[in-house]
Formats: sequence, structure tokens, C-alpha cells
Amino acid sequence: MPQHTFILNGDRVTVDIEDDVRLLWVLRDVLGVTGPKYGCGVGVCQSCTSHLNGRAFTPCAVPVGDLAPDDAVTTIEGLPATVGRELHPMQEAWIEYDVAQCGYCQPGQIMAAVAKVRQAREAGREIAESDLDEIRNICRCGTYHRIREAITAAAQRY
Repeated sequence: MPQHTFILNGDRVTVDIEDDVRLLWVLRDVLGVTGPKYGCGVGVCQSCTSHLNGRAFTPCAVPVGDLAPDDAVTTIEGLPATVGRELHPMQEAWIEYDVAQCGYCQPGQIMAAVAKVRQAREAGREIAESDLDEIRNICRCGTYHRIREAITAAAQRY
């Protein structure tokens, strides 16, 4: 069986698994990282959103064989370590604005939000309404208004 090595939440990991197994299943079933949720399996709902080398991606649509040994995958479990705190400012805002209802999509929502704020900052600007419009994560409970408020508030904190 092929071996695949990559960085997960700051630690180098190696798994023995076929090349075509989707990374979401490697994370959840092999490595026990359950923050990224399975929703659609084709990258549409984005409930599994995580970061690959600092950019939002959907591990349900990426075969583990596509990862290089120096690729860094960050899931919601590893997000606080990216700022050296117990909770990331985005997670704190999520709590403050009481965003979660059922909570299923929230890890993916938070990871997409952090990536979008990072993208705006790299472009030399603060996050704008047009940026928020680009976030396509599905929330079946419809907490989009609170999601937008939390993202805007968190973006001012880091």
C-alpha cells in the first residue's frame, strides 16, 4: 500500500492508504480528525472546508495522492495554533454572535471565513461585503446574517 506524508495541524503525518482515497476520509477515518464534516462529497456544500497551505479547500474532493510531503493541511482543530491562542478570533466571534444553530457546518464556515479574511489582507485591504458574498458554504439552518456579523467582527480583532 502506498504511503502518503503531509503536515496536519503542524505535525508531520504518514498514512498507508491508496492514492485515490479522498483526504476527508483519511482525516476522519484514519487520523481521527472529525472537525471537517461530510456533506456532499463533491465540494459543493463545503462543510468540510479546511486549509491547504493557507488557502480554503474541500478535502472531500482531493485525493490523498495529490498531496506533497510539505503540504500543510489545517483543520478546525489546528486553527487556534495558527494564532497561538486557545481559540482563534474567528471562533471567539462565532461564540459571541451565537452563530451556530445545529452546528454541523460551522467548522467549514469558520475555516472559509478565516481564509477569506486572509485573502483580503493579502490584497492589502479589509474584508468587504463583496468578499462575504463570495463565501459559498451552505448552512441549512440559515444563520447567514450572524455568520456575516461574526466574520466582520473577527476581522477587526486580528
